[in-house]
Amino acid sequence: MSDIGSEDGEDQGPNLGTYEGERNDAGERHGQGEAVLPNGDSYKGQYANGKRNGYGVYKFKSGARYMGNYDDNQKSGEGTFYYPDGSKYEGRKGINNHLLLFLLGQWVNDVHHGAGKYTYANGDTYEGNWENDLRNGLGTYTYNQTGVQYVGEWVNGRREGNGELLFKGYKFKGTFLTDQPHGAGKYMFDIGVQQLGDYVLEKPVKEGEEEEEEEEDIQKLNPRWQGGQITHA
Repeated sequence: MSDIGSEDGEDQGPNLGTYEGERNDAGERHGQGEAVLPNGDSYKGQYANGKRNGYGVYKFKSGARYMGNYDDNQKSGEGTFYYPDGSKYEGRKGINNHLLLFLLGQWVNDVHHGAGKYTYANGDTYEGNWENDLRNGLGTYTYNQTGVQYVGEWVNGRREGNGELLFKGYKFKGTFLTDQPHGAGKYMFDIGVQQLGDYVLEKPVKEGEEEEEEEEDIQKLNPRWQGGQITHA
């Protein structure tokens, strides 16, 4: 999910590439301009004192493309990054209807940070908060193939904390730990009934293999639902 390649600085080193545009009294790139960088990338947009500042379009030789705001050569504020595999990240303002949040973040210091929407190559989407290029805080992940949604808290790119899984006709509400449902929760059905219970994490044991008692990586454990009585919601 990281950006494809890194954006070169300009007016540095013996090979400066080419530039057409405005300059200030010191001869620095300043105002509107177009540049082809030594590595084959190109940029068209605003400059200030020799650096990309303001709105611009940066095209990578890999096929990736960034369209948005810059602050001293770094992506900052609102902007959209298009990846060669068809995925994209949109750092933008907007409303997340599931979380009832007004999204204010976008890019900070060249990384996904604050609010943004990422559309993955397989059609899945995540819309919510980011921190240092990772899903962090509140966000909604939609699985394209099934339509299932997770709405809730994230920590370091994984589902963790309070959240809901929304299925067609029912939903699960509970807590998550390192991307797995864990602990107390409940299934709520559209027909007006619910089931309270707990998710426990168990080590998968293959046939003929004895279970070891050593501490396991929690991500290798399988969640198992222990449901209680079904009641009217």
